[in-house]
Amino acid sequence: MKTHVLVSYLFLALALNLSAQEFQKYKPGSIRQKLEKLNVLGTVLYVAAHPDDENTRLIAYYANGELMRTAYLSATRGDGGQNLIGPEIREELGLIRTQELLAARRTDGGQQFFSRANDFGYSKNPEETFNIWDREDVLADFVWTFRKFRPDIIITRFSDTGRSHGHHTASAILAREAFELSGDENAYPEQLSYVDTWQPTKIFWNTGWWWFRNSDQDTTKLIKLNVGGYNPMLGESYTEIAARSRSMHKSQGFGSSGSRGDQIEYLQQWGGSEGKEVFEGVDTSWERVKGSKEVAFYINKAISEYDESDPSKIIPSLMGARNASDQIEDNFWKEIKQKEIDDLIVAASGLYISLRANEPSYTIGDSITIGLEVVNRSDVKMHLEKVKFKNWVNPISFKAPLLNNKRFNSEMNFVIPAGSKFTHPYWLRQQGELGMYSVDDQEQIGRPENDHAITASVTLSLSGTSISLDVPVVFKRTDPVDGEVTEPLTIGPPVTANISGGVLVFGDNMPKSVEVRVIAGKQNCSGSVSLNAPKGWMVSPTNYTFDLAQRREEEVFTFSITPPDKASEGRVSISATIDGKTYNKGLSEIDYNHLPKQTLYPDAQVKVVRLDLEKRGNKVGYIEGAGDAIPQNLEQIGYEVTTLGKDDVTADNLKKYDAVILGIRAFNTVGWLSYKNVELFQYVENGGNLIIQYNTSHRLVTQEIAPYDLKLSRDRVAVEQAPVEIIGFDHPVMNAPNKITNKDFEGWVQERGLYFPNEWAEEFTPILKSNDPGESPKTGGLLVAKYGEGYYVYSGYSWFRELPAGVPGAYRIFVNLISLGK
Repeated sequence: MKTHVLVSYLFLALALNLSAQEFQKYKPGSIRQKLEKLNVLGTVLYVAAHPDDENTRLIAYYANGELMRTAYLSATRGDGGQNLIGPEIREELGLIRTQELLAARRTDGGQQFFSRANDFGYSKNPEETFNIWDREDVLADFVWTFRKFRPDIIITRFSDTGRSHGHHTASAILAREAFELSGDENAYPEQLSYVDTWQPTKIFWNTGWWWFRNSDQDTTKLIKLNVGGYNPMLGESYTEIAARSRSMHKSQGFGSSGSRGDQIEYLQQWGGSEGKEVFEGVDTSWERVKGSKEVAFYINKAISEYDESDPSKIIPSLMGARNASDQIEDNFWKEIKQKEIDDLIVAASGLYISLRANEPSYTIGDSITIGLEVVNRSDVKMHLEKVKFKNWVNPISFKAPLLNNKRFNSEMNFVIPAGSKFTHPYWLRQQGELGMYSVDDQEQIGRPENDHAITASVTLSLSGTSISLDVPVVFKRTDPVDGEVTEPLTIGPPVTANISGGVLVFGDNMPKSVEVRVIAGKQNCSGSVSLNAPKGWMVSPTNYTFDLAQRREEEVFTFSITPPDKASEGRVSISATIDGKTYNKGLSEIDYNHLPKQTLYPDAQVKVVRLDLEKRGNKVGYIEGAGDAIPQNLEQIGYEVTTLGKDDVTADNLKKYDAVILGIRAFNTVGWLSYKNVELFQYVENGGNLIIQYNTSHRLVTQEIAPYDLKLSRDRVAVEQAPVEIIGFDHPVMNAPNKITNKDFEGWVQERGLYFPNEWAEEFTPILKSNDPGESPKTGGLLVAKYGEGYYVYSGYSWFRELPAGVPGAYRIFVNLISLGK
């Protein structure tokens, strides 16, 4: 075993590795398909607004059937959506949905791009969207993606004249504008330092017959594509691939069953040269690249030689194609096809290369040992020439023969240098605005994620020709259930600190004990930790000292925070000092089975809110729905919250609770509510207080979500500043124990509410009225009915957003709901 000691006097590129993907393992059919793809030089870009908007059927068809370079440009990362699988919202949800999109693309064979636009929540028209997005910057990002990816064909998911989600329509408007501008050298000339202009040949709208069924528009010019074909090399249809891809959007509940047989998609052309076929007039062969005849010759030779029982037979011809490609002048296609050839050489030889760290996380100044493993699983003669870490001057030479199925192992050691960036998504490193993320580096814009934390270029020699393969450094562990688990490698500060709770809410002026968890990012981590409070707030004690011997060792300290006598808001930040330096980063990890583990280092701070609040009752039963943080928020203000399971929900057992609350979308996601609803209604009839948060009318487990008639709709108030009128001003819910006024609707975030009922029985009393600009008033957002001796409440207002955000008025109203009848 060889050991190399490297001195870190140069910057090593350290950034976020989210995918933790190593070499993909290919089956013979996939190798054959990739071999045939070498002869296809066509590109398709699909454009829409959010993760899960993309038509995975078309992407799977073009990527796997037509073998085109296929990608999806999503204007946003879906930060403003709901989360079906956990409590993460906003930026952390955007990170989850980004990774779900990448998992979808790994499934259907596409690539992924984004703009800097932030999904600020539901928008009812493009005008509202463009009032919040920086339209010029988002358009620039679209043009940048067009120029960088160089699509022949653009396909939008939505119409540019539709009146659905404003983000949807805006994405189509921007796609049409970018189609006209990306080939214009006078448009965004600053981009031309990095890319050339590019004019796509055609642009289409992916519509359907249903769009025109009630119109007199001519549908004979629609182009029809049958995307339901079966691919024998892959053993499934494109629609089956598409279903697996769409099912990656688990946070949105988009699990999908595969379909078989014909599936027709419709395209309406918006611009470019006309024709009866999508790619009519577009040369997708090697004929479009001057001087490529020899490349095509060797590729066709490899196709004719391919033997599923021994794929390595094609490697000499692949090397011939690669050598010939060095002579072509079109650098764009040269780079793409050489990368495809290199991937095929890896696949055909069964080559395995791994760079493995001993720990999942490191900090600046740490020594890191990286284990190298290389296995050539073919008779092809090859040598390991060198390994060069990105931005490292001196490569490490090996000159080692790689024999069939014989492992080559080595270790490399170095010190992580000063100046390295901490792991954190590039779009979250700077403070953004409501509608936009802030990204200064032009070459980062559009990318789905950061680079791997540490990447090496591994150079191999095959018959005298060298190829270089980028290989990420990862951490591997053996799980007793899942077996080998690969995690991204992360670089973080030497110490992090987290404070309990996403927001600290005080219902009175009594002190609250909070826990601060100090986590070592390195070995032998010792120092002090303190809290920095806003004016009028007091913290005790001043600080604590800590001494942590092992990396990821933790110690918990309890501070007492005393709020002022009057209502107040601010932020408490954490300072952890070691070796004379102060750090103020927290540690956040997102870990779901369908995604690579995500590690972030956000600012170590928490919002604090002193409320003018009175409350009645103490015990709350909570039935969890799609995931929210309301139980923790209620505990912050002194409620004793118990999570209820199926067996807990009996009318007799529920009597001990002052209120029973159903989490968001509980009637969509909790199957046993289809029959336990009877017990809930009995609890109300016996004098209980039942609060139902929003559900959608789609996929209810039962239509009987209330003891009286109640019909859900898609009505919503998307503008968080929309005026709210109290129409039930005499009702107890607006008066006790807190007197609710218009001031309580100030400072709301993202929206007022969603999926309001639009029809209800006369027993319900509507309490509030609100509407978005230019729309009719919506009065179904908060409905209260007396049922027997108790109260039934249905509310579509977004408590699941407002309470975690520490909105004072939302707490006051929600406490009044809990206090009904007390």
